[in-house]
This record gives sequence, C-alpha cells and structure tokens, in this order.
Amino acid sequence: MAFYETVSAGVPLLKSSLIPMRHGFTTRLGGVSEGYCASLNLGEHRGDDPECVRENYRRLAAALDFDLHRLVYTKQLHGNIVQIVTSADSRELFTPLETERDGICTAEPDLPLICYTADCVPILLCEPERNLAAAVHSGWRSTVRDIARSAVGALASLGAEPEKLRAAIGPAIGKCCFEVGSDVADAMRAWLGSEAGSFLSPRPDGKFLADLRGASKLRLMQLGLREENIDVSDECTMCSPEKYWSHRVTKGLRGSQAAVIIPDRRVRDAI
Repeated sequence: MAFYETVSAGVPLLKSSLIPMRHGFTTRLGGVSEGYCASLNLGEHRGDDPECVRENYRRLAAALDFDLHRLVYTKQLHGNIVQIVTSADSRELFTPLETERDGICTAEPDLPLICYTADCVPILLCEPERNLAAAVHSGWRSTVRDIARSAVGALASLGAEPEKLRAAIGPAIGKCCFEVGSDVADAMRAWLGSEAGSFLSPRPDGKFLADLRGASKLRLMQLGLREENIDVSDECTMCSPEKYWSHRVTKGLRGSQAAVIIPDRRVRDAI
C-alpha cells in the first residue's frame, strides 16, 4: 500500500494503490484561479471567480474521466452525517445544496462523490466487490463525533463487509503542526478512551499535538477494517502550503482542495 502522484489533464493528483476505482486527492495546483485562490480552487464559496471555479472542475473531471453533471457534493458542517446518495442527489455548480452531510456514499456505478478539505482529514472508502464507495470529510469535530462509524455503517447498509473495505486517508494537517487545546484532547479521550494517548503529545504550555489521521486509522480498524487495507498519507498540509491549501497557514483566506472517488462497474467485473 502506498500513495503516489500522477498528472492528468494538467491536474496533479495524489492516489492510493489500495483503491482500484477512479479517485484522487487534489492539490492547490493545476487550475486557473488567481490571487489568494491560485490555482486549483474547488470551493464555490471562497470568493473566487465562478468561471475560474467552473474551469477548475472541468479540468478535474477530465483528469478523472467523470461526468461533471452527475457529481454529488458534501455540505460540510463538521458533523457525523453520512448520506447514501444516487444520481438524483447530483447538482450543478453554484446551485443550492440543502442537505447537511460531511460524508456521502453510493452503490451507483459511475457516480462521482466529492468532499473538501484545507487541513481537515479526507477519507475515501470503497468495497470493490460490491462497487461501493464513500467520500468523507473528517475534521476534528467530525472525527470525535465518530464519522468513521457513520461511514462504515452506511456502507454496511449497502451490503459492505468491513473486512473487505479499503480506505485511503489523504493529506491533512499532521501531528507535527496540529496544536490543540485541552478541549480537543478531552474530546479525543471521550471518543477513543485510553487509546487516545497514542495520538496526543502534551506540550509544556498545556496544549497538545494531535494526530487525527493516526486516530482515524485506529478507529477504522476497530470498526472491522484490516490494517493492510488502510493507506495513510504522510503529507502535512500546513507544512506544504505551496502545494496544499491550509486554513491555518492562510488564516482562512484560501481555496479548497478535494477528494473524489467514482464507483466503477469495470472494477467489480474484473475481480
């Protein structure tokens, strides 16, 4: 299991060798946006020129070979809702999305799913035999509210067996940079119990450095995924602001990167 980088249609993408479906984690590179949103901003509400955002999406759709008009989006509020979606849930860019959901999953072939991050943890999940997929936004609030359990449960309701699920945990703020207060540390302890200590490093000033990706991997294993079926990126968005959007580095003046996955009937047929 390993992450690797590709460039398609001029768009750099980070991918996991564990995920046989079309998928990718974007960077901030390869688009046409300008100013503080340069260049591949995929956020619709970041103050960017809408035509630049549309062109960025067209490039991403070409890079991953999906129909932009079928794309299904998250509406992220740092909760733990993971919704099962179909093509009826797709929408055009810059049209309202009423349903709150930090994660989405589907059993529909060729339906692209997308979630957004700029330090938070993106998680892509799939079950190749049943052609199931999920895209999950897991900031610290969603993480401690156990969105991983919601995602695995939603996929299980579609027929997934946890031991057959595969997960790719993408670029996010790392333990090297994610300084948190006692409130976050207490929330992680309430979520993981005694296991939380492995992902919290106390600092002399009373704060902590937290490892959300490591904690998410452990939680997925607790939920039945095999360790060898979980891939974790080691890239920190805050350490690499020239490559990734980082909310903390920019103090919120930024674009958004994305994680995309597309269930593919051809993958299931090849198994």
